Amino acid sequence: MPGSVPPAAHAATSEHSPSGPAHLVRITLLMAGSCLPVLGAVLIAPVLPQMQAHFATVPGAEALVPMALTVPALSLALLAPFAGVIVDRLGRKRLLVIATLLYALFGTAPLWLESLPAIVASRALVGITEAAIMTCCTTLIGDYYSGRARDRYLALQTMCSSISATAFFVLGGAAGSAGWRTPFWIYAVSLLLAPAMAALLPKPQPTGSPEAAADAARRPYPWRQLLGICAVTIFGAVVFYTVPVEMSYLMDGLGVKDPGMIGLATAVASAGTVAGAITFARTRRSPELMLPAIFALCAAGFAVIAFAGHPVLLIAGAVINCFGTGMLLPSLLTIAMSKLEFADRGRGTGLWTATFFIGQFLCPLLLLAVSGAVDGLATAVGLLGLAAIIMAAGLAMAARRRASAPPVSQTL
Repeated sequence: MPGSVPPAAHAATSEHSPSGPAHLVRITLLMAGSCLPVLGAVLIAPVLPQMQAHFATVPGAEALVPMALTVPALSLALLAPFAGVIVDRLGRKRLLVIATLLYALFGTAPLWLESLPAIVASRALVGITEAAIMTCCTTLIGDYYSGRARDRYLALQTMCSSISATAFFVLGGAAGSAGWRTPFWIYAVSLLLAPAMAALLPKPQPTGSPEAAADAARRPYPWRQLLGICAVTIFGAVVFYTVPVEMSYLMDGLGVKDPGMIGLATAVASAGTVAGAITFARTRRSPELMLPAIFALCAAGFAVIAFAGHPVLLIAGAVINCFGTGMLLPSLLTIAMSKLEFADRGRGTGLWTATFFIGQFLCPLLLLAVSGAVDGLATAVGLLGLAAIIMAAGLAMAARRRASAPPVSQTL
């Protein structure tokens, strides 16, 4: 379970006043960069049937075409910790600019590649650049801001990702009407972002004396505290992605077959995520104190979904759950960031990002396995809600033990 926030968590590392044109440019570039991995995850989803038809004669196309959509997330999950190490050694800004340029190169590669395995390989390379981009953007938010400002912008990152997911899905579908290759042109947008990042993002610097920086570099890496929140994050990611991944199947189970209605239901649920992120940004309570209640709220949404006998009830449950997940993601990330000093923030952010995307990758597999063992997908979602309640209870008990523990000075 996540430990208590150390005093160093509340100190600014390289905080800038969050106002003025420079701030607006900085945060706009970081939010735009944070949306690039979302672009990779959903942009080509609407054209997968066209790709399937185009490569129908290729052996193994039934598996390879869906992999073109999912393999970037797997690459991101596996390589984000290594990206974090590189961030701390090479520098946040430099790696971000390089990765953003390579994102355009690898992202547009399917425009001229004719081999399906080569396209899948290029998508894996996209995932590598996404790992670097996401790790750098999140690390820079931690570098530039601290305290409530950092919490707000981590919540804003969640909001932008949720809104952009819906927008990119629509954009990919519209571009796909001109052919399955057309959406890949959109990856070239990062060619506009990279020069702006190079010119307008300030290089972060650690604060404090050189002696303090040297002491921070010598101190042990906070593996124990960080691994606790990362373990919770894997489960949290499964909770976060259940509704976006399974909504169409849940609606289909209630007899709703129209893609337009399913898309509308998913968009309404996504609005719940945005509302949750806004609520998190405005609250002043500690994320660690809020986390048990957030998991309980997510569980309540799962319970409504599990017992829904009508699409309206299903959508209501999805909105409740997504309102909770809108607070869940920035809470988990804020707790993780609070445990990291400047010298190890890249590695820590990379590790956290990896665990989150591992949870994303596991989400459909776990629900598929459980739904096969019980009475369908809705029951599996209900069992996930039960697991979320157990997680909430465990976190609440851990928080109570920390609150009642005597100060360290009294135990020596």
